[in-house]
Amino acid sequence: MKADVGLVGLAVMGQNLVLNIARKGYTVAVYNRTAERTKRFIEERVKSEKIVPAYSIEDFVNSLSKPRKIILMVKAGKPVDDMIGELLPYLEKGDLIIDGGNSHYADTDRRLKELAKEGILYLGMGVSGGEYGALHGPSLMPGGTRDAYALVERILMDIAARTEDGPCCTYVGDGSAGHFVKMVHNGIEYSIMQSIAEIYDLMRKGLNLSTEQIGSIFEDWNNGELSSFLMEISSKIMRWNDEETGKPLVELILDKAEQKGTGKWSTQAALDLGVPTFSMAASVFARVVSYYKEERQRLSKLYHKHLTLSESVTIEELEKALSLAYFLSYSQGIWLIHEASKTFNYGIDLLEVLRIWKGGCIIRSKMLDFLIELLKDSQDNLTFLNDEKAQKFVEERLDSAVKVSNFARSLAIPSPAINGCLDYLFSLTTDSLPANLIQAQRDFFGAHTFERIDKPGTFHVEWQPLD
Repeated sequence: MKADVGLVGLAVMGQNLVLNIARKGYTVAVYNRTAERTKRFIEERVKSEKIVPAYSIEDFVNSLSKPRKIILMVKAGKPVDDMIGELLPYLEKGDLIIDGGNSHYADTDRRLKELAKEGILYLGMGVSGGEYGALHGPSLMPGGTRDAYALVERILMDIAARTEDGPCCTYVGDGSAGHFVKMVHNGIEYSIMQSIAEIYDLMRKGLNLSTEQIGSIFEDWNNGELSSFLMEISSKIMRWNDEETGKPLVELILDKAEQKGTGKWSTQAALDLGVPTFSMAASVFARVVSYYKEERQRLSKLYHKHLTLSESVTIEELEKALSLAYFLSYSQGIWLIHEASKTFNYGIDLLEVLRIWKGGCIIRSKMLDFLIELLKDSQDNLTFLNDEKAQKFVEERLDSAVKVSNFARSLAIPSPAINGCLDYLFSLTTDSLPANLIQAQRDFFGAHTFERIDKPGTFHVEWQPLD
């Protein structure tokens, strides 16, 4: 019997996704470049599931029913191109390749065009949920042609996470829409993670709370409006003690955060599309600066900060500040997705994106229900700010967020994500920005011209004699 679907790449995510598919009643063929990993997977993790191992590309492809449906779970970049190159000689017109990795959307667009010339269908599919989600139900964001999606829709719906609103999978849109949405999902993830980390930093350094106390507060918050996967795991992390020392493990982890590129790509895309993603960009740079541990240690000994401590903050104020940061992080991401959809003709349904993020994915949270409500009220409310309910939400939390920002500043504790969210909000809600001076400066040194507020047209002034 031929396999219903095949999967290439048996790292942990690939293994878990295979088991998820097989446990939904499908027969899955698997292949990994390292044969030993395939053997270990079959021996150690496969029980009664219908999983067929293959040890050559030819055998793997031949084990699949037609039209063949192949999921790639390999590292983004050249490894994806290399694997496609190995598969192509054995594929036929109408076969389908699905890239389930975190590929850059431009690479996905290129591969779509290249494979279309060969008659091969292609989907770029964002997969969120980590190792646990891959096994028990991820959020799936496939993009490409509808014909390609139709071949695997039933399988994807079956393996996706489920909420009261249905499976957390939808046809996201044309071209590289799936990978673009997953990229921005990760940019939002960066912003929320950095915001939580900053609140944690203020609790331990500003309020002198223990890791255990912070864990209890995070647990309480996870039962309220901050209910989310990231808050849930943060509360668990705070209570995880190291077996060797008995100390909280988080206190023993080196403060050098790594990244795989999606946060950076989100920021680059925001710059290309002209969308102000203040906190997303700041969160990428926060990870970058964390990596300079030795330099930070050296400079910390040279600079003795003598600051005036501002009024302390309460736990409730910290909660409100973080809630506002969540809201504004989503705001930036959805705006970016909308602009990309318009520019690249993706045809993305933003309500569907928010719906499939409600389960399985890393940024799932209770707040998504509120955002869906705001967007349903007005499809043009892309920042979520053009609504009386949103205005009330923001105003109830803004004073707390500003106070938290000031408290951090008075302690010389960096809070780039929270400040980025505030600057995003303040910039969007300010009628008059100082860009008039910048335009005058540009015209002064480069004759770039400017517009006026009192009459139409484009103007230039000879600010100084040329001779």
